[in-house]
Amino acid sequence: MTQPVANDFIRDIIRRDNEQQTYGGRVQTRFPPEPNGYLHIGHAKAITVDFGTAEEFGGICNLRLDDTNPDTEETEYVDSIVSDIEWLGFRPARLLHASDYFGQLYAWAEYLIGQGLAYVDDSDTETISAERGGFGKPGVESAYRSRSIEENLDLFRRMKAGEFPDGTRVLRAKIDMQSENMALRDPVMYRIRHSHHFRTGDDWCVYPTYDWAHGQSDAIEGVTHSICTLEFDTHRPLYDWYLEHLPLPGDKPRQIEFARLEFTHIITSKRRLAKLVNDGTVDGWDDARMPTLRGLRRRGYPAAAIRAFCTEIGTTRTNSRQSIEALESYVRRELNTIAQRRMAVLHPLRLVVDNWPTDAAGAPVVEFFDVANNPENPADGTRQVAFSGELWIESEDFAEVPPPKFFRLTVGREVRLRGAYLVTATSIEKDADGEVVAVHATYDPATRGGDAPDGRKVKSTMHWVSAAHATDITVGLYGRLFTAQVPGEATGEALDDLNPNSREMVTGKAEAAIADAAPGQVLQFERLGYFAADLDASGLFHRTVGLRDEWAAIQKRQG
Repeated sequence: MTQPVANDFIRDIIRRDNEQQTYGGRVQTRFPPEPNGYLHIGHAKAITVDFGTAEEFGGICNLRLDDTNPDTEETEYVDSIVSDIEWLGFRPARLLHASDYFGQLYAWAEYLIGQGLAYVDDSDTETISAERGGFGKPGVESAYRSRSIEENLDLFRRMKAGEFPDGTRVLRAKIDMQSENMALRDPVMYRIRHSHHFRTGDDWCVYPTYDWAHGQSDAIEGVTHSICTLEFDTHRPLYDWYLEHLPLPGDKPRQIEFARLEFTHIITSKRRLAKLVNDGTVDGWDDARMPTLRGLRRRGYPAAAIRAFCTEIGTTRTNSRQSIEALESYVRRELNTIAQRRMAVLHPLRLVVDNWPTDAAGAPVVEFFDVANNPENPADGTRQVAFSGELWIESEDFAEVPPPKFFRLTVGREVRLRGAYLVTATSIEKDADGEVVAVHATYDPATRGGDAPDGRKVKSTMHWVSAAHATDITVGLYGRLFTAQVPGEATGEALDDLNPNSREMVTGKAEAAIADAAPGQVLQFERLGYFAADLDASGLFHRTVGLRDEWAAIQKRQG
């Protein structure tokens, strides 16, 4: 079903084109990632814009892999990109590759040579870079720029045939070495690379640059609106120049640029992310600390929350950095509705109810309490939670010497155990090091369900787990992967700001129902936060986000 059309500058352009019948009212976009790594949260914005815009206007969006660099690309990355897009909630009209068009791109390169608009340059990389000049510094024409059409065609065909080593020659467009736009100073179109391509094998030893492949691939596919991030703004004149000088099979696509999505405490450089993986700093591209879609999925971020965030922040042409807490607030809002509640104790301390009854055989009686699975969604029903005479509570919920405004358990104080009884601590046990290892308490049988019939009030409600019915869990608690809001801002190298304490693994106790969590299912551990069952390992959970809305607090301070 077509969604209502939103308002932003991209959609305004498309509306005008449709009104003027520029493309016959047709809308076609594409998402063109390079398969040299896993998609990250920044890509989620591009995916939402590319696919969402096409859908809103009744058009289509293709996934086209920009596989023009055989040295860094792998089938693994292609498969991950396809999977991540589908997980995010989008389905490409077609799966395509830039390599599908290598033959046509090569033929068009020969066409430009034949028109006197491209030439083979024997200069090395350093010379080409130096002769291009810089901003405010004029370029210098290559000594090879005046080669004849016949010589250029011969050399280019021999490059394709594999006669020359890597780096010895390139094909360049002949545009304007004095242009103020550096992208137009005779850009490189082809480089020699004797590398095995994961799709085309050893068929090619010359490979097109992104700038040469991009617009032409758009034209071949019939793309109407080629939506890119803002760094390609200065490349748009080159995009248009290539298309204007070629015998296209149809209409010339229009390139539109928008601001990319950046966050505090996050990097999106695939080169640096790959280094984290290769150095063993993280466990892989899908480590729950990584900003990749795989990592966010493992951590429990709902795809719906990511889509909503990307849509609601809007699309602009001004670069900015979003607060990671803002994204977390969307995640928290989504999970509050869908996540079932469970009780778990991450730093267990034994609580012994000394006056708990026993049966005829002397065994502690077991009672069961009906507890809501999600108070926000009554349709989720209830579950039964076992309660007996020995429990696990959070160690921080007891203080031998309570600090000011501490309302939880201490000797002589009565508290509520969530949904069960009111209990009063009476004494403690310590180990040889003087650490509290057990708290003894009594319960009030008249307070079943957690309320006192005489109306007396308690100031604290604590979660708990029946020791006899507990299941062991391992939990990953995560801080920011980078300590600085803008990683690398101080030193110029983002990896200098890595947080060495970004993950803490703890072993806890949880109610028996947690063992039934499906892989990837996110639960709210009461009072602790939202936790996702690992996609592969049973009994392993990742803290998705805490319960406290840090973004609301930030807005309050700023407002």
